Amino acid sequence: MTAKTVLFIAEPQSVTAIFPTLQKAGLQAGLADNLNGALGFIKKSRPCLVFCRPRLQGFDAKAFLAKAAETPGFPPVVVFSTSGNAEQATEFLELGARDYWIEPLAWEKIQLVLPADEPESEPDPEPVSPKAPSAPTGNGSPQGKFQIIGRHTAVLRVLALAKQVAGSKATVLISGESGTGKEMFARYLHHNSDRTDKPFVAINCAALPEHLLESELFGHEKGAFTGAIQRKLGKFELADGGTILLDEITEMDLGLQAKLLRVLQESEFDRVGGVDTVKVDVRVLATTNRRIEDTVKDGKFRQDLYYRLNVIPLALPALCDRGDDVLLLAEYFTNKFTAAYGLGRLAFTDEAKKWLMDYDWPGNVRELQNLMERAVLLAGQGPIRPRHFLMGDEQWTPDDLSSIDADQQAVSETAPPSTPDEAMSVMPLHEMEKRLILKSLEETTGNRTRAAELLGISVRTLRNKLNEYKKQGLDL
Repeated sequence: MTAKTVLFIAEPQSVTAIFPTLQKAGLQAGLADNLNGALGFIKKSRPCLVFCRPRLQGFDAKAFLAKAAETPGFPPVVVFSTSGNAEQATEFLELGARDYWIEPLAWEKIQLVLPADEPESEPDPEPVSPKAPSAPTGNGSPQGKFQIIGRHTAVLRVLALAKQVAGSKATVLISGESGTGKEMFARYLHHNSDRTDKPFVAINCAALPEHLLESELFGHEKGAFTGAIQRKLGKFELADGGTILLDEITEMDLGLQAKLLRVLQESEFDRVGGVDTVKVDVRVLATTNRRIEDTVKDGKFRQDLYYRLNVIPLALPALCDRGDDVLLLAEYFTNKFTAAYGLGRLAFTDEAKKWLMDYDWPGNVRELQNLMERAVLLAGQGPIRPRHFLMGDEQWTPDDLSSIDADQQAVSETAPPSTPDEAMSVMPLHEMEKRLILKSLEETTGNRTRAAELLGISVRTLRNKLNEYKKQGLDL
Protein backbone atom coordinates (compact mmCIF):
# COMPACT_ATOMS: atom_id res chain seq x y z
CA MET A 1 0.00 0.00 0.00
CA THR A 2 1.34 3.44 -0.93
CA ALA A 3 2.41 5.54 2.03
CA LYS A 4 0.07 8.33 2.99
CA THR A 5 1.24 11.90 2.47
CA VAL A 6 0.55 14.91 4.68
CA LEU A 7 1.01 18.42 3.26
CA PHE A 8 2.06 21.39 5.42
CA ILE A 9 1.53 24.93 4.13
CA ALA A 10 3.72 26.89 6.52
CA GLU A 11 7.18 28.26 7.21
CA PRO A 12 9.67 25.35 7.10
CA GLN A 13 11.16 26.11 10.50
CA SER A 14 7.75 25.83 12.18
CA VAL A 15 6.86 22.31 11.00
CA THR A 16 9.95 20.32 10.00
CA ALA A 17 10.55 19.17 13.58
CA ILE A 18 7.51 16.88 13.30
CA PHE A 19 8.68 15.29 10.02
CA PRO A 20 10.90 12.54 11.58
CA THR A 21 7.99 11.41 13.76
CA LEU A 22 5.72 11.21 10.71
CA GLN A 23 8.33 9.23 8.81
CA LYS A 24 8.65 6.75 11.68
CA ALA A 25 4.88 6.25 11.46
CA GLY A 26 5.16 5.46 7.75
CA LEU A 27 3.94 8.82 6.46
CA GLN A 28 5.45 11.13 3.89
CA ALA A 29 5.50 14.89 4.52
CA GLY A 30 5.25 17.64 1.92
CA LEU A 31 5.85 21.36 2.31
CA ALA A 32 4.53 24.41 0.44
CA ASP A 33 4.54 28.12 1.22
CA ASN A 34 2.16 29.58 -1.36
CA LEU A 35 -1.22 28.83 -2.92
CA ASN A 36 -0.01 27.70 -6.36
CA GLY A 37 2.64 25.45 -4.86
CA ALA A 38 0.09 23.87 -2.53
CA LEU A 39 -2.47 23.25 -5.28
CA GLY A 40 0.21 21.79 -7.54
CA PHE A 41 1.39 19.44 -4.79
CA ILE A 42 -2.17 18.30 -4.06
CA LYS A 43 -2.82 17.56 -7.74
CA LYS A 44 0.42 15.59 -8.11
CA SER A 45 0.78 13.79 -4.77
CA ARG A 46 -2.84 13.57 -3.54
CA PRO A 47 -2.14 14.00 0.21
CA CYS A 48 -4.62 12.54 2.67
CA LEU A 49 -4.50 15.59 4.96
CA VAL A 50 -3.42 19.24 4.77
CA PHE A 51 -2.24 21.52 7.59
CA CYS A 52 -2.07 25.22 6.76
CA ARG A 53 -1.43 28.60 8.33
CA PRO A 54 -4.28 31.15 8.29
CA ARG A 55 -2.08 33.44 6.19
CA LEU A 56 1.37 33.51 4.59
CA GLN A 57 2.95 35.69 1.96
CA GLY A 58 1.31 34.36 -1.20
CA PHE A 59 -1.22 32.23 0.68
CA ASP A 60 -4.58 32.86 2.36
CA ALA A 61 -6.40 29.98 4.06
CA LYS A 62 -9.82 31.43 3.27
CA ALA A 63 -9.14 31.39 -0.48
CA PHE A 64 -7.64 27.93 -0.11
CA LEU A 65 -10.77 26.61 1.64
CA ALA A 66 -12.95 28.21 -1.03
CA LYS A 67 -10.95 26.29 -3.65
CA ALA A 68 -11.34 23.12 -1.58
CA ALA A 69 -15.12 23.54 -1.42
CA GLU A 70 -15.43 23.55 -5.21
CA THR A 71 -12.97 20.70 -5.85
CA PRO A 72 -14.28 17.10 -5.53
CA GLY A 73 -12.03 14.78 -3.55
CA PHE A 74 -10.06 17.62 -1.95
CA PRO A 75 -8.24 16.43 1.21
CA PRO A 76 -9.46 17.60 4.64
CA VAL A 77 -7.79 20.80 5.88
CA VAL A 78 -6.69 21.64 9.43
CA VAL A 79 -5.83 25.30 10.06
CA PHE A 80 -3.20 25.85 12.77
CA SER A 81 -1.81 28.99 14.34
CA THR A 82 0.37 30.26 17.16
CA SER A 83 -2.67 31.99 18.66
CA GLY A 84 -6.38 32.34 18.06
CA ASN A 85 -9.82 32.48 19.60
CA ALA A 86 -13.23 30.85 19.29
CA GLU A 87 -14.44 33.41 16.73
CA GLN A 88 -11.53 32.71 14.37
CA ALA A 89 -11.94 28.97 14.80
CA THR A 90 -15.65 29.16 14.02
CA GLU A 91 -14.97 31.24 10.92
CA PHE A 92 -12.60 28.66 9.47
CA LEU A 93 -14.87 25.76 10.43
CA GLU A 94 -17.76 27.44 8.65
CA LEU A 95 -15.56 27.76 5.55
CA GLY A 96 -15.02 24.00 5.57
CA ALA A 97 -11.89 23.42 7.67
CA ARG A 98 -11.74 20.04 9.40
CA ASP A 99 -10.42 21.65 12.60
CA TYR A 100 -8.58 24.69 13.98
CA TRP A 101 -5.53 24.06 16.20
CA ILE A 102 -3.25 26.12 18.37
CA GLU A 103 0.40 25.05 18.25
CA PRO A 104 2.38 23.00 18.96
CA LEU A 105 1.73 20.31 16.38
CA ALA A 106 2.04 16.92 18.05
CA TRP A 107 1.81 13.39 16.72
CA GLU A 108 -0.77 12.52 19.39
CA LYS A 109 -3.16 15.04 17.82
CA ILE A 110 -2.23 14.41 14.19
CA GLN A 111 -2.95 10.69 14.33
CA LEU A 112 -6.48 11.40 15.56
CA VAL A 113 -7.40 13.28 12.38
CA LEU A 114 -5.60 11.07 9.87
CA PRO A 115 -8.13 9.41 7.55
CA ALA A 116 -8.16 5.63 8.06
CA ASP A 117 -7.08 3.31 5.26
CA GLU A 118 -9.77 2.52 2.77
CA PRO A 119 -10.92 -1.11 3.09
CA GLU A 120 -9.53 -3.27 0.29
CA SER A 121 -12.51 -5.58 0.49
CA GLU A 122 -16.02 -5.47 1.84
CA PRO A 123 -16.08 -5.09 5.63
CA ASP A 124 -17.02 -8.09 7.75
CA PRO A 125 -20.76 -7.70 8.39
CA GLU A 126 -20.40 -8.86 11.98
CA PRO A 127 -19.27 -6.21 14.52
CA VAL A 128 -16.91 -8.56 16.35
CA SER A 129 -16.07 -12.19 15.69
CA PRO A 130 -14.37 -14.57 18.13
CA LYS A 131 -11.35 -14.77 15.82
CA ALA A 132 -11.17 -11.07 15.00
CA PRO A 133 -11.12 -8.73 18.01
CA SER A 134 -11.11 -5.62 15.82
CA ALA A 135 -14.60 -4.63 14.79
CA PRO A 136 -14.72 -2.99 11.36
CA THR A 137 -17.37 -0.34 11.44
CA GLY A 138 -17.03 1.50 8.16
CA ASN A 139 -19.60 1.33 5.38
CA GLY A 140 -17.27 2.34 2.56
CA SER A 141 -17.18 5.87 4.01
CA PRO A 142 -14.30 8.28 3.48
CA GLN A 143 -13.20 7.53 7.03
CA GLY A 144 -12.71 3.84 6.21
CA LYS A 145 -13.03 1.22 8.90
CA PHE A 146 -13.72 2.25 12.48
CA GLN A 147 -12.53 -0.18 15.12
CA ILE A 148 -13.75 -1.13 18.56
CA ILE A 149 -11.54 -3.71 20.25
CA GLY A 150 -13.11 -6.36 22.47
CA ARG A 151 -14.23 -9.98 22.85
CA HIS A 152 -15.93 -9.86 26.24
CA THR A 153 -19.65 -10.66 26.26
CA ALA A 154 -20.53 -7.30 27.84
CA VAL A 155 -18.81 -5.42 25.01
CA LEU A 156 -20.28 -7.63 22.28
CA ARG A 157 -23.77 -7.05 23.69
CA VAL A 158 -23.39 -3.25 23.64
CA LEU A 159 -21.78 -3.34 20.20
CA ALA A 160 -24.57 -5.44 18.75
CA LEU A 161 -27.20 -3.02 20.07
CA ALA A 162 -25.23 -0.04 18.75
CA LYS A 163 -25.04 -1.58 15.30
CA GLN A 164 -28.77 -2.34 15.35
CA VAL A 165 -29.76 1.29 16.07
CA ALA A 166 -26.94 3.09 14.22
CA GLY A 167 -29.04 3.70 11.12
CA SER A 168 -31.94 5.31 13.00
CA LYS A 169 -32.34 8.91 14.16
CA ALA A 170 -33.13 7.84 17.73
CA THR A 171 -31.30 9.67 20.51
CA VAL A 172 -28.79 7.50 22.37
CA LEU A 173 -27.60 7.97 25.97
CA ILE A 174 -24.18 6.37 26.48
CA SER A 175 -23.22 5.86 30.12
CA GLY A 176 -20.10 4.52 31.75
CA GLU A 177 -17.12 5.44 33.88
CA SER A 178 -14.58 7.96 32.61
CA GLY A 179 -12.24 6.38 30.09
CA THR A 180 -14.49 3.48 29.03
CA GLY A 181 -14.80 4.70 25.44
CA LYS A 182 -18.10 6.57 25.34
CA GLU A 183 -17.01 8.92 22.56
CA MET A 184 -15.63 5.94 20.63
CA PHE A 185 -19.08 4.33 20.64
CA ALA A 186 -20.67 7.65 19.66
CA ARG A 187 -18.39 7.83 16.62
CA TYR A 188 -19.23 4.19 15.87
CA LEU A 189 -22.92 5.12 15.72
CA HIS A 190 -22.22 8.07 13.41
CA HIS A 191 -19.93 6.18 11.04
CA ASN A 192 -22.42 3.33 10.70
CA SER A 193 -25.35 5.62 9.92
CA ASP A 194 -26.46 7.23 6.67
CA ARG A 195 -24.98 10.46 8.06
CA THR A 196 -21.39 9.24 7.86
CA ASP A 197 -20.47 11.79 5.18
CA LYS A 198 -21.99 14.63 7.22
CA PRO A 199 -20.43 16.46 10.20
CA PHE A 200 -19.79 14.81 13.55
CA VAL A 201 -19.61 17.61 16.14
CA ALA A 202 -18.74 17.00 19.80
CA ILE A 203 -18.95 19.47 22.68
CA ASN A 204 -18.08 18.98 26.35
CA CYS A 205 -20.93 20.41 28.43
CA ALA A 206 -18.73 20.57 31.53
CA ALA A 207 -16.01 22.66 29.92
CA LEU A 208 -17.95 25.93 29.57
CA PRO A 209 -20.09 28.09 31.90
CA GLU A 210 -23.80 28.33 31.10
CA HIS A 211 -23.79 31.57 29.06
CA LEU A 212 -20.88 30.42 26.89
CA LEU A 213 -22.29 26.92 26.47
CA GLU A 214 -25.58 28.34 25.19
CA SER A 215 -23.72 30.40 22.59
CA GLU A 216 -21.58 27.39 21.61
CA LEU A 217 -24.65 25.19 21.16
CA PHE A 218 -27.07 27.59 19.50
CA GLY A 219 -24.89 30.46 18.24
CA HIS A 220 -25.52 34.17 18.72
CA GLU A 221 -26.33 37.29 16.75
CA LYS A 222 -24.08 40.31 16.46
CA GLY A 223 -24.53 42.53 19.53
CA ALA A 224 -26.28 39.82 21.58
CA PHE A 225 -23.85 40.48 24.44
CA THR A 226 -20.58 42.27 25.13
CA GLY A 227 -17.95 40.85 22.80
CA ALA A 228 -20.43 39.51 20.22
CA ILE A 229 -18.95 41.49 17.34
CA GLN A 230 -20.45 39.29 14.62
CA ARG A 231 -22.94 36.49 14.10
CA LYS A 232 -21.71 33.08 15.20
CA LEU A 233 -23.16 29.74 14.18
CA GLY A 234 -23.61 27.24 17.01
CA LYS A 235 -22.70 23.56 17.10
CA PHE A 236 -26.24 22.50 16.17
CA GLU A 237 -26.09 24.51 12.94
CA LEU A 238 -22.57 23.23 12.19
CA ALA A 239 -23.83 19.65 12.70
CA ASP A 240 -26.89 20.10 10.44
CA GLY A 241 -27.48 16.88 8.53
CA GLY A 242 -25.06 15.01 10.78
CA THR A 243 -24.58 14.08 14.42
CA ILE A 244 -23.90 16.08 17.58
CA LEU A 245 -22.39 14.55 20.72
CA LEU A 246 -23.21 16.23 24.04
CA ASP A 247 -20.46 14.96 26.31
CA GLU A 248 -21.06 14.99 30.09
CA ILE A 249 -24.69 16.03 29.57
CA THR A 250 -25.48 15.93 33.31
CA GLU A 251 -23.25 19.00 33.85
CA MET A 252 -25.62 21.18 31.80
CA ASP A 253 -27.51 23.92 33.67
CA LEU A 254 -31.25 23.34 34.20
CA GLY A 255 -32.23 26.46 32.23
CA LEU A 256 -30.23 25.30 29.24
CA GLN A 257 -31.72 21.81 29.55
CA ALA A 258 -35.15 23.29 28.74
CA LYS A 259 -33.81 24.82 25.52
CA LEU A 260 -32.18 21.53 24.57
CA LEU A 261 -35.49 19.73 25.11
CA ARG A 262 -37.10 22.05 22.55
CA VAL A 263 -34.44 21.15 19.97
CA LEU A 264 -35.04 17.45 20.55
CA GLN A 265 -38.80 17.79 20.25
CA GLU A 266 -39.14 20.43 17.52
CA SER A 267 -35.77 20.33 15.72
CA GLU A 268 -35.55 24.11 16.02
CA PHE A 269 -34.04 26.81 18.23
CA ASP A 270 -33.24 30.52 18.42
CA ARG A 271 -29.75 31.95 18.42
CA VAL A 272 -28.81 34.02 21.47
CA GLY A 273 -30.16 37.50 20.77
CA GLY A 274 -31.94 36.30 17.64
CA VAL A 275 -35.55 36.61 16.52
CA ASP A 276 -35.64 34.06 13.69
CA THR A 277 -36.15 30.36 14.39
CA VAL A 278 -33.46 28.06 12.99
CA LYS A 279 -34.52 24.59 11.76
CA VAL A 280 -31.97 21.76 11.82
CA ASP A 281 -31.78 18.04 11.11
CA VAL A 282 -29.38 16.68 13.71
CA ARG A 283 -29.10 13.35 15.46
CA VAL A 284 -28.31 13.81 19.14
CA LEU A 285 -26.06 11.49 21.17
CA ALA A 286 -25.22 12.17 24.83
CA THR A 287 -22.79 10.72 27.35
CA THR A 288 -22.56 10.71 31.13
CA ASN A 289 -20.23 9.17 33.69
CA ARG A 290 -22.85 9.51 36.45
CA ARG A 291 -25.92 7.54 37.43
CA ILE A 292 -28.28 9.89 35.68
CA GLU A 293 -31.31 8.49 37.55
CA ASP A 294 -29.79 9.76 40.80
CA THR A 295 -29.17 13.18 39.21
CA VAL A 296 -32.86 13.31 38.25
CA LYS A 297 -33.93 12.41 41.79
CA ASP A 298 -31.69 15.16 43.18
CA GLY A 299 -33.46 17.71 40.98
CA LYS A 300 -30.30 18.53 38.99
CA PHE A 301 -31.49 17.04 35.70
CA ARG A 302 -34.90 17.35 34.07
CA GLN A 303 -36.86 14.13 34.07
CA ASP A 304 -38.53 14.89 30.71
CA LEU A 305 -35.14 15.52 29.10
CA TYR A 306 -33.83 12.27 30.56
CA TYR A 307 -36.68 10.31 28.99
CA ARG A 308 -36.15 12.09 25.68
CA LEU A 309 -32.44 11.30 25.63
CA ASN A 310 -32.73 7.76 26.93
CA VAL A 311 -34.57 6.34 23.91
CA ILE A 312 -31.65 3.94 23.38
CA PRO A 313 -29.46 3.40 26.48
CA LEU A 314 -25.93 2.04 26.02
CA ALA A 315 -24.17 1.16 29.30
CA LEU A 316 -20.44 0.53 28.82
CA PRO A 317 -18.66 -1.87 31.19
CA ALA A 318 -15.62 -0.84 33.20
CA LEU A 319 -12.30 -2.27 31.98
CA CYS A 320 -11.85 -4.28 35.18
CA ASP A 321 -15.05 -6.18 34.30
CA ARG A 322 -13.88 -7.13 30.80
CA GLY A 323 -11.57 -10.05 31.66
CA ASP A 324 -9.02 -10.90 28.95
CA ASP A 325 -9.91 -7.76 26.99
CA VAL A 326 -7.25 -6.07 29.13
CA LEU A 327 -4.49 -8.11 27.46
CA LEU A 328 -6.14 -7.76 24.06
CA LEU A 329 -6.21 -3.97 24.36
CA ALA A 330 -2.72 -3.84 25.86
CA GLU A 331 -1.32 -5.66 22.82
CA TYR A 332 -3.30 -3.42 20.45
CA PHE A 333 -2.00 -0.21 22.01
CA THR A 334 1.55 -1.58 22.23
CA ASN A 335 1.56 -2.37 18.51
CA LYS A 336 0.12 1.07 17.79
CA PHE A 337 2.84 2.91 19.71
CA THR A 338 5.76 0.77 18.53
CA ALA A 339 4.68 1.58 14.98
CA ALA A 340 4.31 5.28 15.79
CA TYR A 341 7.78 5.47 17.37
CA GLY A 342 9.49 3.26 14.77
CA LEU A 343 10.29 0.47 17.24
CA GLY A 344 10.27 -3.30 16.83
CA ARG A 345 7.52 -5.55 18.12
CA LEU A 346 7.48 -5.89 21.91
CA ALA A 347 6.29 -8.85 23.97
CA PHE A 348 5.02 -8.93 27.56
CA THR A 349 6.63 -11.06 30.24
CA ASP A 350 4.34 -13.37 32.22
CA GLU A 351 4.80 -11.07 35.22
CA ALA A 352 3.68 -8.08 33.15
CA LYS A 353 0.57 -9.92 31.99
CA LYS A 354 -0.29 -10.85 35.56
CA TRP A 355 0.20 -7.23 36.65
CA LEU A 356 -2.14 -6.03 33.91
CA MET A 357 -4.82 -8.55 34.88
CA ASP A 358 -4.52 -7.86 38.63
CA TYR A 359 -4.67 -4.05 38.38
CA ASP A 360 -8.14 -2.52 38.93
CA TRP A 361 -7.88 0.17 36.18
CA PRO A 362 -9.66 3.15 37.77
CA GLY A 363 -8.98 5.16 34.58
CA ASN A 364 -10.28 2.34 32.34
CA VAL A 365 -9.21 2.10 28.68
CA ARG A 366 -7.81 5.64 28.60
CA GLU A 367 -5.46 4.80 31.48
CA LEU A 368 -4.41 1.57 29.77
CA GLN A 369 -3.61 3.43 26.54
CA ASN A 370 -1.43 5.99 28.34
CA LEU A 371 0.29 3.27 30.33
CA MET A 372 1.14 1.30 27.18
CA GLU A 373 2.69 4.37 25.58
CA ARG A 374 4.87 4.82 28.64
CA ALA A 375 5.82 1.13 28.67
CA VAL A 376 6.81 1.21 24.99
CA LEU A 377 9.11 4.19 25.59
CA LEU A 378 10.68 2.70 28.71
CA ALA A 379 11.07 -0.89 27.48
CA GLY A 380 13.31 0.08 24.58
CA GLN A 381 14.02 -3.23 22.87
CA GLY A 382 11.85 -5.17 25.31
CA PRO A 383 10.43 -7.27 26.69
CA ILE A 384 7.88 -5.23 28.65
CA ARG A 385 8.13 -5.90 32.39
CA PRO A 386 6.00 -4.65 35.32
CA ARG A 387 8.53 -1.93 36.15
CA HIS A 388 7.86 -0.30 32.77
CA PHE A 389 4.31 0.49 33.91
CA LEU A 390 5.49 2.41 36.98
CA MET A 391 7.60 5.44 37.81
CA GLY A 392 9.08 6.80 41.03
CA ASP A 393 11.61 5.29 43.42
CA GLU A 394 8.84 3.93 45.66
CA GLN A 395 7.62 1.72 42.79
CA TRP A 396 10.96 -0.02 42.13
CA THR A 397 11.24 -3.22 44.14
CA PRO A 398 14.43 -5.21 44.89
CA ASP A 399 13.27 -7.80 42.34
CA ASP A 400 13.00 -5.08 39.69
CA LEU A 401 16.50 -3.81 40.44
CA SER A 402 17.94 -7.33 40.35
CA SER A 403 16.28 -7.94 37.00
CA ILE A 404 17.91 -4.74 35.70
CA ASP A 405 21.27 -6.09 36.83
CA ALA A 406 20.48 -9.39 35.07
CA ASP A 407 19.55 -7.57 31.87
CA GLN A 408 22.79 -5.57 31.99
CA GLN A 409 24.88 -8.68 32.65
CA ALA A 410 23.23 -10.55 29.77
CA VAL A 411 23.93 -7.70 27.37
CA SER A 412 27.54 -7.25 28.48
CA GLU A 413 28.23 -10.98 28.04
CA THR A 414 26.79 -11.19 24.53
CA ALA A 415 28.25 -8.16 22.75
CA PRO A 416 29.44 -4.61 23.31
CA PRO A 417 26.84 -1.93 22.67
CA SER A 418 26.86 -0.69 19.10
CA THR A 419 24.02 1.86 19.17
CA PRO A 420 22.80 4.44 21.72
CA ASP A 421 19.69 2.33 22.42
CA GLU A 422 21.80 -0.76 23.10
CA ALA A 423 24.21 1.25 25.22
CA MET A 424 21.29 2.35 27.34
CA SER A 425 20.99 -1.15 28.80
CA VAL A 426 24.43 -1.00 30.49
CA MET A 427 24.32 2.56 31.80
CA PRO A 428 23.96 3.65 35.42
CA LEU A 429 20.37 4.35 36.42
CA HIS A 430 20.87 8.12 36.62
CA GLU A 431 22.21 8.16 33.05
CA MET A 432 19.38 5.91 31.87
CA GLU A 433 16.93 8.32 33.52
CA LYS A 434 18.46 11.24 31.65
CA ARG A 435 18.24 9.39 28.32
CA LEU A 436 14.60 8.50 28.90
CA ILE A 437 13.70 12.08 29.80
CA LEU A 438 15.43 13.48 26.71
CA LYS A 439 13.89 10.79 24.51
CA SER A 440 10.41 11.60 25.84
CA LEU A 441 10.94 15.29 25.10
CA GLU A 442 12.08 14.43 21.59
CA GLU A 443 9.07 12.20 20.94
CA THR A 444 6.66 14.88 22.20
CA THR A 445 8.39 17.64 20.19
CA GLY A 446 9.40 19.46 23.38
CA ASN A 447 5.98 19.40 25.08
CA ARG A 448 7.01 19.14 28.74
CA THR A 449 3.49 18.46 30.01
CA ARG A 450 3.06 15.52 27.64
CA ALA A 451 6.58 14.24 28.35
CA ALA A 452 5.89 14.32 32.09
CA GLU A 453 2.66 12.37 31.55
CA LEU A 454 4.51 9.69 29.57
CA LEU A 455 7.17 9.38 32.25
CA GLY A 456 4.63 9.34 35.08
CA ILE A 457 6.18 12.30 36.89
CA SER A 458 5.03 15.84 37.61
CA VAL A 459 5.95 18.76 35.36
CA ARG A 460 7.74 20.27 38.34
CA THR A 461 9.92 17.16 38.73
CA LEU A 462 10.69 17.20 35.02
CA ARG A 463 11.61 20.90 35.18
CA ASN A 464 13.95 20.27 38.12
CA LYS A 465 15.67 17.44 36.26
CA LEU A 466 16.16 19.61 33.19
CA ASN A 467 17.64 22.39 35.34
CA GLU A 468 20.12 19.84 36.72
CA TYR A 469 21.12 18.84 33.20
CA LYS A 470 21.59 22.49 32.20
CA LYS A 471 23.96 22.97 35.17
CA GLN A 472 25.90 19.96 33.86
CA GLY A 473 26.39 21.85 30.60
CA LEU A 474 23.65 20.18 28.54
CA ASP A 475 22.16 22.54 25.96
CA LEU A 476 18.34 22.30 26.24
